[in-house]
Amino acid sequence: MAKGVNKVLLLGNLGKDPEIRTTPNGMTVATFSLATAERAKDSTGNWVDKTEWHNLVAFQRTAEIIRDYVKKGSQVFIEGKLQTRSWDDKTSGEKKYRTEILVNELTLLGGRGEGGGSSSGSGSYSGSRSSSAPATSSSASYASTPDYGDQQITDDDIPF
Repeated sequence: MAKGVNKVLLLGNLGKDPEIRTTPNGMTVATFSLATAERAKDSTGNWVDKTEWHNLVAFQRTAEIIRDYVKKGSQVFIEGKLQTRSWDDKTSGEKKYRTEILVNELTLLGGRGEGGGSSSGSGSYSGSRSSSAPATSSSASYASTPDYGDQQITDDDIPF
C-alpha cells in the first residue's frame, strides 16, 4: 500500500492572541486560530469574501516564537499536518472531536507595525517535536539579491 500524505499549507492572519501554556513536564504549547480568506464572484457577479477559520497547535521552540512574536492580526505562513483528537465530555459523557493543524514550520510575514511581529521582516522557524532549536532561514527577499550594478549581464552569461 502506498504511503499517504498529510500536509497543510496556510497563509492567513491570527484571529486573536495565541494561548500559551506549559505542560507538567515543561513543554510549551501554543494554540491559536488562523483566518484564511478567499474572494469569489457570487451568482449575481458581485465579489464575496469567504473566511475559513483553522485551529492550530505548536510545540516547544515554535510555541515560544509564537509567544514572543505573534499576536492578533499577525500574518503567518504555516506548514503542518492535520490531526483529529477525541475525548469523552466530562459532563455529558458524549464523545467529542477536534481537528487541528500541528505546526511543523512557521514563517512570520510583515515587519514591525504590519502585524508580523518580527522586527527584521520575516523569519522561518521549524518546529517539529523532535527539534528544540529553530531552523532560521530568510524568506525569498529582493534585499538579499546581490547588486550587479553596471556589469552588463547578457543572456550569454546564463548557463542554461
